[in-house]
This record gives sequence, C-alpha cells and structure tokens, in this order.
Amino acid sequence: MAESTTRTEAFSDGVFAIAITLLILEIRVPEGGVAAGGHLATDLLHLWPSYLAFLMSFFVILIMWVNHHELMRLVRVVDYQFLFANGFVLLVTTFVPFPTAVLAAHLATDEATTAAAFYCGTFLLASIAWGLLLLSIKRRGRLKRGADTLAVQRITRAYAAAPFVYAIAAAVAFQNAVAGLVINMSLWILWVRLCYRSSRPDEPVPHES
Repeated sequence: MAESTTRTEAFSDGVFAIAITLLILEIRVPEGGVAAGGHLATDLLHLWPSYLAFLMSFFVILIMWVNHHELMRLVRVVDYQFLFANGFVLLVTTFVPFPTAVLAAHLATDEATTAAAFYCGTFLLASIAWGLLLLSIKRRGRLKRGADTLAVQRITRAYAAAPFVYAIAAAVAFQNAVAGLVINMSLWILWVRLCYRSSRPDEPVPHES
C-alpha cells in the first residue's frame, strides 16, 4: 500500500488538536474562596504549577505540530511502516497531558524531582518516536524527489542528538527539578530553529501530490 499524505496529515492534525486542548482540562477551578474562609486571588496564585506546566506542554505540542507539518513536506508517499511510525508519534503526543498533570500536581512538593524526571522522560520517548518516523521516511523512497540533501542531513543530526539531551534532562531532574526542566526546554530552541526546507533558494523542495 502506498498513497498520498493527505489523509495522514488530516488525522494527525486532529490528534495534535485534541492533545493540546486536553491540557487546559488539568487546570482545576479553585474549590475554596470566601465561602470557605479563603481568598480566590490566593487560590488562583497557588495554581502556579498548573499554569507553568500548561504553558510548557502547550508550547511543546505546538512545536511538535509545526515540526510534523514541515516533516510531512518531505514525504512523497506513505505506507504501513510509515503509518505505524507516525502512530507512535501520535501515541506519545496524546500521552503528554498526563505527565503535564503529574508535574502540575507535584512541582511545588517534595516529589518535584520525580515528577520532573517523569515529564522529561516522556519527551525522551517522544524523541525516539520522531527518530523512527524520520527513519521510515528516509527508507524505501518515501522522500520527495528533489528534497534538499543538506536539509535532510541537518534534520537527521538533530533527531539523533535529541534523545541524549532528553536523557540527560531526565537524569538531572532526579536531582534538581528546575535544572532538568531547563535542559528539557533548551531543545525548544533547536526545534523552533530547525529548518526543514532548502536553505538554497534555487533548490526548493517540490510539492507533489
């Protein structure tokens, strides 16, 4: 089986949209307030771990969606191997709201290091999934004809290095939650700046159906 990427992109977009929407459900409305002898403003401020975890994961899933969109521009056809590799990426993406909730619940507690390590470990798994997806694209002629070789090499190096950085982040997080999360987030710069298109204007990646 080999077909165009249209249905795969549409399905993947839907999964990313659901995953990023589920994040907000983890921010609970304060149950206290004046009636319980408290103050709503204080209760809202106490939710800072939830706000932080939400913002981090929202931005990460947004970056993942953008990178998936750009990566699909390199794909000529899809087959079963590619679909299952893409499914692995989507599996990890839909899992992200859970470690986000764990981080939000424990970031301000003594269990912060474990929660942060679990959070960073999730993106270690995600980086492996993305690496397998790229590998499935590069094999058996799935790359579009005329795809920029330098761009593909640049993407391959970035995907190969990411698991090691995420593994370091998870290990560091067991000792220091903030340091681990900072290392984890440092890869945002890489993913935002990673160029999937030709760096040479005279050699654009062709658009094929």
